[in-house]
Amino acid sequence: MSLLDYDALRATELQREPYDWLIVPDFIRPDAFESIVADYPRVPGPGSHPPSELDIRGRFAELMAELDGPAFRELIEQKFGIDLSDKPTMYTVRGFCRKSDGKIHTDSETKIITVLLYMNQRWDADGGRLRILRNGTDLDDYVAEVPPHGGTLLVFRRSDNSWHGHEPFEGQRRAVQMNWVTSADVVSYEQRRHRISSTLKKLNPRNWRASA
Repeated sequence: MSLLDYDALRATELQREPYDWLIVPDFIRPDAFESIVADYPRVPGPGSHPPSELDIRGRFAELMAELDGPAFRELIEQKFGIDLSDKPTMYTVRGFCRKSDGKIHTDSETKIITVLLYMNQRWDADGGRLRILRNGTDLDDYVAEVPPHGGTLLVFRRSDNSWHGHEPFEGQRRAVQMNWVTSADVVSYEQRRHRISSTLKKLNPRNWRASA
């Protein structure tokens, strides 16, 4: 049985303003969510970590495999009117957030579609809620705010005005990010960069824990 609610994604209307995006609450089926969270890998610090540097197993491994499958890709293609069949995918896993994270940005030009799947069981904090922004300067000028819990899915098309960010938050904030990108070279470069960062955090855990 699928871990993901494709019917909910299929029924969700693509929003066009200020850029192309959609949000699907409970995209991870509630009856599967707790077991997936139980297998969430130990993440050695803030920032993005490639799956190759983590212990990916159990139901979390099943989730990653399903995200990389044709059913999800085909629905994203239909929603955004884009052919991704020849575009490689790239994944990173997050476990912690620093106060310095969440600054307004658009994502790099090498990314085509960004997918964020939030893996926190609940979220009571005001900070850490990603906002779909109308511009690159005002964090309060937003059209939607994404609660990062319960298997909520956010997908958007990268563009020069795909501004997003969130209010500061410090602490545990679990999320899986996947991207369809322009070429395999992008995947190699980005994964190597994140792998080096992840290794340094494993070797020097006190450096990030002092400010976490």
